Amino acid sequence: MSILVQYADVFIILACVFGFFMAWGVGANDVANAMGTSVGSKAITIKQAIVIAILFEFAGAYLAGGEVTATIRKGIIDPGLLSDSPELLVYGMLASLLAAGIWLLIATHFGWPVSTTHSIVGAIVGFAAVGISIDAVSWDKVGTIAASWVVSPLIAGSIAFMLFRSVQNLILEKDDPFANAKRYVPFYMFLVGFIIAMVTLLKGLKHVGLHLSFSEATLWSIAVGICVSLIGIFMLKSVNRDENADKDFHFSSVEKVFGVLMMFTACAMAFAHGSNDVANAVGPLAAVVAVVENGGIVGGKSIMPAWILLLGGAGIVAGLIMYGHKVIATVGTNITELTPSRGFAATLAAASTVVVASGTGLPISTTHTLVGAVLGVGLARGMAALNMNIVKTIFMSWIITLPAGAALSIVFFFVLKGIFS
Repeated sequence: MSILVQYADVFIILACVFGFFMAWGVGANDVANAMGTSVGSKAITIKQAIVIAILFEFAGAYLAGGEVTATIRKGIIDPGLLSDSPELLVYGMLASLLAAGIWLLIATHFGWPVSTTHSIVGAIVGFAAVGISIDAVSWDKVGTIAASWVVSPLIAGSIAFMLFRSVQNLILEKDDPFANAKRYVPFYMFLVGFIIAMVTLLKGLKHVGLHLSFSEATLWSIAVGICVSLIGIFMLKSVNRDENADKDFHFSSVEKVFGVLMMFTACAMAFAHGSNDVANAVGPLAAVVAVVENGGIVGGKSIMPAWILLLGGAGIVAGLIMYGHKVIATVGTNITELTPSRGFAATLAAASTVVVASGTGLPISTTHTLVGAVLGVGLARGMAALNMNIVKTIFMSWIITLPAGAALSIVFFFVLKGIFS
């Protein structure tokens, strides 16, 4: 206890620095995943991706990120076992942030789209199991999280496959694809608005005192969906058929229509990512701040300070601007060739899966979900459309991430324990 009082300011400063570093890694690796399909399909530019990320990552983190942050903060470790030695939780959370941040930096350098959720959960489990005790880990919760890493890409891949098949059947395979695109794309825009609004209203706004019933949330979400599609219809009026471009590529004008739609799905993906993955950086930071400010009480009631979310959001945006281009290239162009229509199916499928998971408090992997969705779109065009060498490299980097995060975290935990004890 005296250690926490003696070094209170040091621990909070370290938590802020390591938390920002981890958030920087999330931005460099994970936001690049979220924006990869939009940039790779040339629907938006890198600059537009950064502006969208700044606005909607913050919105997602604040409006719908509380459930996942609570899981990362106190769902993986049993707080009761640390009540007599709260400083161990502080060392462990600091070690986890530093370990996950370093692993993300390494992965981003090689252009691997790894999971920040894997990184931080692996790091927390590693220090708790080795540094404290096997019993300190809530293995039931970890099992649920691990299962979601398999289930989420399968669900996103299936949704993406069905969405792109619907695009093929309703638009691309018709006699006049351009006219059909203008007819059906507003419906897809409605879906984007409805899904994001539904999860936010049902789960995300409880911490600001808004409690809606399922039917009330449904009505509001339908209204939001209609507003989004009306804005889309207005924007589509400026998209005209380009006969010359269509001679070179039959679907050139159609893809312009889907380019407008991708603006909406990019916003949805950034919102979804913010709601789920900002927690990876700010969850451990919030845990350290809570323990230090509560005088060593582990698991005490604490309100998530707004400045922590702002710090996480700032780190994420900085990472995307400074180093995000490497992973954007892997996800956006190297797995399968993406056009706006294909990118839309992948992005909406991934965003839907992620926001639903965020609403239930499950920290799933945005990376796995999005890569699963991109694979689903590729499969809708046949196995030959996939670059299997890149897919194998991605799967290998996923397998390495958990033990890498755990190993680094264990080392840093004992280093911090040696310095301060």
